[in-house]
Amino acid sequence: MSRRPALALVTLFVTLFVTLAAAPLAVANTLVFTAIPDEDETRLQERFQSVAGYLSEALDVDVRFIPVTSYAASVTAFRNNQVQLAWFGGFTGVQARQMVPGSIAIAQGVEDPEYKSYFIANHATGIKTHEEDTAPQALRDVTFSFGSQSSTSGRLMPEYFLREHLGASPEALFERVGFSGNHSRTISLVQSGAYQAGVVSYKAWENEVASGAVNLDQVQVIWETPTYPDYQWTVRGDVDARFGEGFTQRLQRALIDMDDPELLASFPRSGFIPAENADYQELVEVARQLDLLD
Repeated sequence: MSRRPALALVTLFVTLFVTLAAAPLAVANTLVFTAIPDEDETRLQERFQSVAGYLSEALDVDVRFIPVTSYAASVTAFRNNQVQLAWFGGFTGVQARQMVPGSIAIAQGVEDPEYKSYFIANHATGIKTHEEDTAPQALRDVTFSFGSQSSTSGRLMPEYFLREHLGASPEALFERVGFSGNHSRTISLVQSGAYQAGVVSYKAWENEVASGAVNLDQVQVIWETPTYPDYQWTVRGDVDARFGEGFTQRLQRALIDMDDPELLASFPRSGFIPAENADYQELVEVARQLDLLD
């Protein structure tokens, strides 16, 4: 073999080796985050791609958003270190932090300490708006859709209030019980009459109404729950070891400093404030009462 082809071959192998060696480093230096798929997937993609760009600039690191197909998948990705940061609902955040010791809630929306759910009904049911502090008795024996099985506002807290106020499990209260998977689908199912009633995040309802996706001649809010803590940003406890000392504090600061009106409107939140794990103890206790958490 002549010297020139031999040299070219050596160069090829060196280039290949350097490329393969650099690939894990590039991944290791990328902050990857996800979010529970609580609403229409297209809107979620647009929202969080913009958030990725904002965080990348604020933190001076590569930041990537990856979508997941279910609430449970967001927790699994966090547990497996496929993502280091997640926009969780209250209950999924509790689950994730239980699975990954050392993980912490670092930020929440201004509205999240006093979140609430809306019970909605198809107009054909004849159920009227209920303004009492307890869930309406008129919900008995209807067909009913929750959201995701792991949703705080679409399942956990609504089920707790139903049991507390009406004295029975959903299976005993309703003619048929379903789980739509997210708030947008719950609204569609109740609006179409596939289910007579359901429960959704109040923010998701307001978002869908604002986007024109809700026909208020077909579906309406009939009751709003008492408030409870909900959404938050949770980060793995090992990110400082990966991205440098003080990274968690920098990340928290970047989230709290997010003030772009378009970014905030897409959540929708008026801003972000600090959060900590203890803020969600109420959800831990409710989940244990419902046998949804060890």
